[in-house]
Amino acid sequence: MKISLVLATLGRDQDVQVFLESVRRQTYQNFELVIIDQNQDGKIDGIVGPFKSCMELRHIKVNFTGNARARDYGIGFAKGEIIAFPDDDCAYETDVLEKVVAEFARRKGLSILVAGSYDLASSRFSIGVNSRKAHYFSRFQMMGVEFTQFFDLARIDRKQFYLDHDFGIGSKYSGGEGFELLYRLLRIGSAAFYTPDIKIYHPDKDHYQLGTARMLMYSTGVGAYIRKFANQRDAFILYYIARKMFIAPFLKMLLALVLLNRKKLSFSFYNLVGVWRGFLAYGSQHTV
Repeated sequence: MKISLVLATLGRDQDVQVFLESVRRQTYQNFELVIIDQNQDGKIDGIVGPFKSCMELRHIKVNFTGNARARDYGIGFAKGEIIAFPDDDCAYETDVLEKVVAEFARRKGLSILVAGSYDLASSRFSIGVNSRKAHYFSRFQMMGVEFTQFFDLARIDRKQFYLDHDFGIGSKYSGGEGFELLYRLLRIGSAAFYTPDIKIYHPDKDHYQLGTARMLMYSTGVGAYIRKFANQRDAFILYYIARKMFIAPFLKMLLALVLLNRKKLSFSFYNLVGVWRGFLAYGSQHTV
């Protein structure tokens, strides 16, 4: 099976080189890399060039910005049976692609495979939703984050396989594009499996010790995608309204108060503010 890796990038250079090195060392080599380059200054030209001789690589420059839009554009160039959207600051363990192909071959009918996200080490998880246990999952507990998701194009509804341009960095709502896509595919019955044995490395930038601005920005995307499906009268989204907009943030703030952890309290508060901000903003700008 051929794998298409669609990498949208803007503003990074050395991180891109780290990722390229990680895919060059893959034990499974039947893949292509499609780079959607949103830089206007040739920032990564010198980095990408040397890798063209050792892998199937397309370097496509665009005159627009927006992570979801760039990834969606890259889908049109993908020739593989499996597609993924790595971040431009992540790196793959050497056997990631080999294990991805093996899982899809082993699990007949599997549409979506989600890997574990690790904080530049094999023992500690990074961003996204992770677990020590491999398992199938549904809308009740969506796993991973967008750069850990792999899709078998033969086993999903291609009409539903797109990135909503309203979500993600550089868009109206600066997060949530991966979960919006995942929710949409799970809603129509796509089978999804998570395994921590496939390791993708990404720095943990969402920890509360790094500040609240990032949490506020990304959580607006969460609130917005919840409102998107609420506008569609999706009864199941009531579960996420209760969980993400009431129960979880208030419990986290209560725990922070008990522990007298002011940073964690602030982080949880701005998470709540961001979710509600995105929920209300999306509702005022979109109709059913």
